[in-house]
Amino acid sequence: MKPAVPSPDRARRTLIMGILNRTPDSFYDGGRWIGLDEAVAHGLRMAEDGADIIDVGGESSRPGAEPVSETEEQDRVLPVIEELAARGLAVSIDTWRASTAKKALQAGAVMVNDITGLRGDPGMAEVIAEAECPCVIMHMLGTPKTMQQNPCYRDVIDDILEFFEERISFAVRAGISESNIWLDPGFGFGKTPDHNLELVRRLDAFLRFGRPVLLGASNKSTIGIVLGADVSDRTEGNMAVVAYAIAKGVHCVRVHDVRTTVRVARMADAIRRGSVAET
Repeated sequence: MKPAVPSPDRARRTLIMGILNRTPDSFYDGGRWIGLDEAVAHGLRMAEDGADIIDVGGESSRPGAEPVSETEEQDRVLPVIEELAARGLAVSIDTWRASTAKKALQAGAVMVNDITGLRGDPGMAEVIAEAECPCVIMHMLGTPKTMQQNPCYRDVIDDILEFFEERISFAVRAGISESNIWLDPGFGFGKTPDHNLELVRRLDAFLRFGRPVLLGASNKSTIGIVLGADVSDRTEGNMAVVAYAIAKGVHCVRVHDVRTTVRVARMADAIRRGSVAET
């Protein structure tokens, strides 16, 4: 039996999604987990450190990134997913391709994280609907290759809200249960630093849909710009965003540094609850 995706419960605690990129060119950890043994060990280590979900990706989505072939993506992610799922971990597949999502779910993944918001592949919604699995619908302008070429909005929050309203309606019409939809406003995906800061500042606006909200800001360039820090030296900025996001009501944070994030989230959750106990 597949492990279940933990149910987001704001009355209890914030969920932690650990990032596992089996790619040579991701902006933060490109090349670190290329080997199968190294990738599996890293996934297990993140789970031991407290990650609730391991998000496995085989194609970089950094600004300017070129897509890889379907075969290459699947060769990167499927063996890792099989190994981690066999050990009882809840695994998410980070892909926009329907064929990769379908094979990943067959290999043991229990969730689909689609940075295109179900727009990149016309078959994706059907795969998710048939699997009856949770999915993350993310907001992005353009593609990773083009998204940072002068992104503009009337109002960044209002525009993303309109996008989510349309995407939720599309997903439900395609047969995806609304209870399986998570929302990611797409920090860093077609947004300036000021857009990203406004997104976090008004993160609670996305709670209006009654769906879990996920935020992935880990080590991104906006944090580096604010701190004047290299990508390897952004821990404090990452944790400030995590704590603020929890105060604004986020349900899950997607991060590289699981151990530190778990400790920060535990404290922020306790403050938000006004209680030491999780239940």
